[in-house]
Amino acid sequence: MTTETEMQELSKRDGDTADSGKTKNETKERNKSKTPDSEKDHSGKPPKMQTVKVLLLDDAEFNTEVERKAKGQDLFEKMCDSLNLVERDYMGLTFRDPSEQRYWLDNLKEIRKQVKSGPWNFSFNVKFYPPEPAQLQEDITRYLLCLQVRKDILSGKLPCSFVTHALLGSYVVQSELGDYDPEEHHGDYLAPFRFAPAQSQDLEEKVKELHRGHKGQTPAEAELHYLENAKKLAMYGVDLHHARDSEGVEIMVGVCSSGVLVYRDRLRINRFAWPKILKLSYKRNNFYIKIRPGEFEQYESTIGFKLANHRAAKRLWKACVEHHTFFRLVSAEPQPKNKTLSLGSKFRYSGKTLHQTKMANSMIDRPAPDFERTGTLNKSKKPEKVTPYVIRTKTGDKPHAGTDANVHAQLFGEDGQTDKIPLKKALEKGHKNKFERGQDDSFDQEAPDVGKIEKLKIGHDGSKPGA
Repeated sequence: MTTETEMQELSKRDGDTADSGKTKNETKERNKSKTPDSEKDHSGKPPKMQTVKVLLLDDAEFNTEVERKAKGQDLFEKMCDSLNLVERDYMGLTFRDPSEQRYWLDNLKEIRKQVKSGPWNFSFNVKFYPPEPAQLQEDITRYLLCLQVRKDILSGKLPCSFVTHALLGSYVVQSELGDYDPEEHHGDYLAPFRFAPAQSQDLEEKVKELHRGHKGQTPAEAELHYLENAKKLAMYGVDLHHARDSEGVEIMVGVCSSGVLVYRDRLRINRFAWPKILKLSYKRNNFYIKIRPGEFEQYESTIGFKLANHRAAKRLWKACVEHHTFFRLVSAEPQPKNKTLSLGSKFRYSGKTLHQTKMANSMIDRPAPDFERTGTLNKSKKPEKVTPYVIRTKTGDKPHAGTDANVHAQLFGEDGQTDKIPLKKALEKGHKNKFERGQDDSFDQEAPDVGKIEKLKIGHDGSKPGA
């Protein structure tokens, strides 16, 4: 499958250098006037260092320092070494730009050329979700994958039914508390746990019931059962991107191990498996998929999607290139060497593929590493990150537009969604009642940080006259 863009422009893009177009002699003369960094270091002048903070999957923070000229790979390897993690090719580091858009750190590029302003804050995440978690070699890798899936569920990225929430929750409890003990596990012993974005008493009771049936399972066994059920969820390992179809309808384009998926209102409406895709490309803010002709079709077809901007289209394209290479190819394509001319992006996935990763991991020869499972009950009682929001509403001026019902708001962001937030006390002192016809109301609210806001939903409980 070809993964080149159709952009016909000359520019410094993804690997091009400022020397492109210069002669070798010009480059040599320029370099003579500069003292190599290595010589500066040997002369006793220390390299400039940068403080880095990485948020781990168990919400702990890893603080370190790296050279200002360090590449992404330097920090990533340092991070994995600190975790004693060998099966590291499934993982990656993410950061956010000033607009709160999330990006994966490119291991081949210097960090300072990617994080161009602000502190160097990163998150350690699973990038490629293994289709068969049982094939992972070490318990520590499965434990980290469990933590990532739990985050995905709680943020709303990975929707589950009531039954699945309960089953997965029961394995979490078994892993952290061990066998059910009626003398110890009674009352509200599940109170510290969160199993779902909107957790109910009925769900906790079902988790308790299922927990009793897991007697004898070790933490590692419970985590494997957890992943074996989680991998069956429709949105497991799907990287979602906001887009619009050819008719301007809002959709989500998902990238995963099996191909490219299209969703509308959380329902999958199309699927393009990797073998069916001939070419992926982007041009300006458009993303294109060229499809092989079907059994009874004569010609290839191209499907286009419109994204918010050029960077969003490129981000989706890169996600497709990386997932296709990792899950479908035996080895990654070599990086382009000619830097004189650049027609479009030169980006290529540079890490190991799934095939290479499984081959390398099968050679792991070390005792099972000791690691601490930082469970729900063992975590320091660090409060969830809370963000202040100002929510402004305008009630329509049509007859009977106002309401006396209990109104709530719900925030939807890139990192998940909040529970329903009651809108109780308006900031405007002159308003005798809230949500009157033609009235503007403002509310100061604190809620969990959901990242970049994508949608705000207002509703009420239908109570009281005039609702």
